[in-house]
Amino acid sequence: MEKQLDPMKDDLPLMANTSYMLVKHYVLDLDVDFKGKVIEGSIVLFFETGSQYRKTSSAGKECCQSQFDETCEMKASEPCHIPMINVSTSSSEMEYNYFAISGKEEEGTSDENSNHSNHEQASGISSSKDHCDIENHGNKDFLVVLDCCDLSVLKVEEVDVTAVSGIEKFTRPAKLTGVSQKLENLRNQIVHELVTLPADRWKEQLYYFTHCSQAPGCGELLFSTGTWSLEIRKSGIQTPADFPHAIRIWYKTKPEGRSVTWTTDQSGRPCVYTIGSPINNRALFPCQEPPIALSTWQASVRTAAGFVVLMSGENSAEPVQLREGILSWYYYVSMPMPASTFTIAVGCWQEVKQQSFKQTGAIETNTEFSLPSSQTDFRWHEEICGHVEYPCRFQNPAARLQAVIPYRVFAPCCLKESCEEYLLRLIPQCLSAAYATLGTHPFSRLDVLIVPSNFSSLGMASPHIIFLSQSVLPGGSHLCGTRLCHEIAHAWFGLAIGARDWTEEWISEGFATFLEDIFWARAQQQLSHHEIKEQQELKALLRWRRLRDEVQNSEEELQVLRPKKESTGELSESGASVVKYGLKAEKIFMQVHYLKGYFLLRSLARTIGEVSYLASLRKFVVKFHGQLILSQDFLSMLLEDVPKQK
Repeated sequence: MEKQLDPMKDDLPLMANTSYMLVKHYVLDLDVDFKGKVIEGSIVLFFETGSQYRKTSSAGKECCQSQFDETCEMKASEPCHIPMINVSTSSSEMEYNYFAISGKEEEGTSDENSNHSNHEQASGISSSKDHCDIENHGNKDFLVVLDCCDLSVLKVEEVDVTAVSGIEKFTRPAKLTGVSQKLENLRNQIVHELVTLPADRWKEQLYYFTHCSQAPGCGELLFSTGTWSLEIRKSGIQTPADFPHAIRIWYKTKPEGRSVTWTTDQSGRPCVYTIGSPINNRALFPCQEPPIALSTWQASVRTAAGFVVLMSGENSAEPVQLREGILSWYYYVSMPMPASTFTIAVGCWQEVKQQSFKQTGAIETNTEFSLPSSQTDFRWHEEICGHVEYPCRFQNPAARLQAVIPYRVFAPCCLKESCEEYLLRLIPQCLSAAYATLGTHPFSRLDVLIVPSNFSSLGMASPHIIFLSQSVLPGGSHLCGTRLCHEIAHAWFGLAIGARDWTEEWISEGFATFLEDIFWARAQQQLSHHEIKEQQELKALLRWRRLRDEVQNSEEELQVLRPKKESTGELSESGASVVKYGLKAEKIFMQVHYLKGYFLLRSLARTIGEVSYLASLRKFVVKFHGQLILSQDFLSMLLEDVPKQK
């Protein structure tokens, strides 16, 4: 077992052993209970064996081993039933309808650590009171370690993907030699074929992920929860290759869980949303948090009628009524992203729509000035993407010409008028300005939500969705526009291009702060070049004063852009690591990484010249989108582009 880390320390542990097992896809199936302030249901994880295992197994070494000290056996009093799901989507791209596969799961046993308090009855699960059997399991079983905190894990089971109709197409006949072929190996082979399907078969892949996630269980797995992790094993399985590659975890969140906040919106209606917690999403679902664990996901979320579910998803979900008073919302993504970028917001949000269609048309026409300056340098070149395979917008000719992606605005009822006055008309201007600067939008659509007043930041960007504070609305078009530009910039820097080591947050925040000025200058077409420069100089002065005050009044160790220095990006053999100072309370309120990063990039732009510098940024985006980087990746490419500055 990995060394237990003290949760009171400043560093955030990333416990997942991603070098041995890597989650490629999550399927969440959840119910939101506002009365109990919990989210409960199941999550199915589809794995691929990790790089470290492939390396060590080919060298004949033994892989990661661990030992459970105390176990507690829990037996089910009756079989569990798969919840019936019937989800459809309004997306024109998604043509499949999903139908539930019902069936009874096999009974089994679950190993638990004695520190569990997980014996509540959950939806679809009925279990007897547990009793403890102390056993010595030896030290041979392979452990899958997931990042997990503040969750009640109720049951973990293997999923029988062979029960899915039509799944036999993913079994390669050449491998099925003789009757001794193990069923377990067949299941893992099917999952391997499914997760490695080429990008042009993504709809088919999503279809089978859905049906596999609804397949019956075929045996419970042993598990134990710690402060920061969930550890799962199957008795007698000693290698990642033999460990089940599709597992289902039944769980529920806790009201005090730190990944989401339960509150009321500005109209007094209940809501819940992900708050950008320092512990990320591990108190929302068991996952692999290290940035290297890029995965896709899909989610069905059920809630009472009257609530709207917004989420990181490529489709603009429309609710499906399951029964009277209950709606289901379905979202999916096909671009692999870190699990930390998953975002959800459930509340009585109302969509803000432009009252004057004539005005909307005028804005969109004006902002279609849009061809990125010197995008002709690379637009028609068939670039080979450097990322893992997925349906990439940079390879889509129509997407490359789309200056303004489809967008929606949601807010509590009492703020709809304020949103319509400024925010709604600013979005197409800011999107078009971003496109004119960096080129192809990495994501196909955008939702913007005005979040409750307890939100501690001005904004937060996630795939396909931006949270904005109500504080930006009274500030007129300038405050609203600059914050919107900052969050839109994160689509490229922070999301499409991420930091391989989270301690290098300047890669996300420094770039977004620098680019917000560039975007906002282009969005304000009524201003002269001189007025824009004056505006930018004034903002630079204010930022410098803020940085000076922060440097004078904070610990020096928190001011370093690369606190791990030469070890930045390094992982342990298992893939586990820590985010240095990730839990330090005062760090949440610091802007040193925003400001130092901004001044570094501003200095480089002035040295190289803004035109050449922005051309290099566009080239960088084309080369590194869909990938994780370190500081040196950016600086090396910049110096290659401008060799005289080396």
